[in-house]
Amino acid sequence: MADAANNVFTLISILCLDLKSLLSSSDRDFLVRNNGDQVKIDSLKGKKLGLYFSASWCGPCRRFTPNLIEVYTELSTKGDFEVIFVSADEDEESFNGYFSKMPWLAIPFSDSEARKRLDEPFSVMGIPHLVLLDENGKVLTEEGVEIIREYGEEGYPFTPEKIQELKDLEEKAKKEQSIKTILVSRSRDFVVTSDGSKVPVSELEGKTVGIYFSASSIKPSADFTQKLAEVYSKLKENGEKFEVVMISLDDDEESFRQSFGAPWLALPLKGKSCEKLARYFELLTLPTVVIIGPDGKTLHPNAADAIDEHGIVAYPFTPEKFAELKEIEKASEAAQTLESVLVSAGLDFVLGKDGAKVKVADLVGKTILLYFSAHWCPPCRAFTPSLVEVYKKIKEKDDAFEVIFISSDRDQASFDEYYSGMPWLALPFNDARKSSLSRKFKVQGIPMLIALGPTGKTITKEARSLVMAHGADAYPFTEERLKEIEAQIEEMAKGWPEKLKDERHEEHELVLTRRSNYVCDACKENGQVWSFYCEECDFDLHSKCALEKETKADAKEGWVCGGEVCTRAS
Repeated sequence: MADAANNVFTLISILCLDLKSLLSSSDRDFLVRNNGDQVKIDSLKGKKLGLYFSASWCGPCRRFTPNLIEVYTELSTKGDFEVIFVSADEDEESFNGYFSKMPWLAIPFSDSEARKRLDEPFSVMGIPHLVLLDENGKVLTEEGVEIIREYGEEGYPFTPEKIQELKDLEEKAKKEQSIKTILVSRSRDFVVTSDGSKVPVSELEGKTVGIYFSASSIKPSADFTQKLAEVYSKLKENGEKFEVVMISLDDDEESFRQSFGAPWLALPLKGKSCEKLARYFELLTLPTVVIIGPDGKTLHPNAADAIDEHGIVAYPFTPEKFAELKEIEKASEAAQTLESVLVSAGLDFVLGKDGAKVKVADLVGKTILLYFSAHWCPPCRAFTPSLVEVYKKIKEKDDAFEVIFISSDRDQASFDEYYSGMPWLALPFNDARKSSLSRKFKVQGIPMLIALGPTGKTITKEARSLVMAHGADAYPFTEERLKEIEAQIEEMAKGWPEKLKDERHEEHELVLTRRSNYVCDACKENGQVWSFYCEECDFDLHSKCALEKETKADAKEGWVCGGEVCTRAS
């Protein structure tokens, strides 16, 4: 601990007293600009500095650099702040191309020794990395990237006291939240209409307001915009005091205009408030509609699903209304049929392997798996062959079973290539029902497998894990079947010792343990369900290997040991 303290003290001393030695070399006492100008390191005395470790090949760096440029530009008028680019590029051409977009200084690419020398004292384990120093060269923080993202130029001069002040202000703003504290900034007290007219934020006071986070480039957002526009128009026609303020996360004016087609309000594109609000409301997904009540307080963190599912019935988005909607959803689930799930807007079919249209009505009475997947998704491609094998085994035993592929592929060609290896049915590519099914079953990631019973009711949303754990034996995926499997698993291990010693792992006792999938450390074969396991060493023996001596001695009459488990002889 003393050594660590001494190292820290030494580092601070170096930064405070000899910053020049860190930035220069024996034959160089200057930094460079992207136009080739040389700037003496001595000219930085008395300035606050940002050491920016970055590289052109790094995607997160390329995304962060525009944010830093914006902050740098705002602060440049103060004349006491400078950024120094410390490149991790591998060739000078890449360095020059990346640096050409930066308005600040850099250590010359040719001085690789100086660039590498800066990594160690500043603990650069990943990029982008931004170290902020005060005017004396003292480290203020090594979390500059996070601070710039969170506070932008408002974080200046980036002292701990300033950052704490901003955090306190945010906390106070949440406690005293109003529509003005949400939407008004120091330079703007208005929102805009689609034709550019300014509407004072004060006109929204006393109304229920939907803060709509959207990006037209993201398909779920684009699809939802139309639905929200319908709900918005109906509520306006009904005379309700409801307004929508769009927070566009698009990157360009054209995309912004596409998502601003509805007659609601918006924050100006690329306003700093957009990103600030995304952080304030802890934005996790798009689309999101945060509901602000007439008193300016948050009524609901995201009403998008409710609006999509229930339309104007979800208004006024109060806790009481959401409790009512939950009861409606329970009743809907109880009355759910295959046709209510899969038939919508005149679409009453799925595709067969030959391209023929298979009526949903012809699938009624079967157990159906809805398979949300995509060719671009590696976990999907890894799981699909297992599902194909399970599908074939189940179909051999029971034809009243089917799988329907619901694609998240990005183009028809990818869909066709991926679907060509599947033996089951599918929704057509880009089918309008896909979005509503994803919302209905709350599909947050793929692959996802939903099991519907013969009545059309949802059996489980965890069918993928059941297939992975039990294969075709999981069919028909009901609770009763799972109880049967559990009973078989417990029966399988009856009479087996809870612990044993084995010469192949003399360090510790092996404990009989439920293990979904593993590789036996003795015979290197795959094992499932039961293992004699050492958690400390991550050592597995499946029953064939662990109990083979007892089996050979006929110590357990009536048992047959196969490649993975020992089972009772029939």
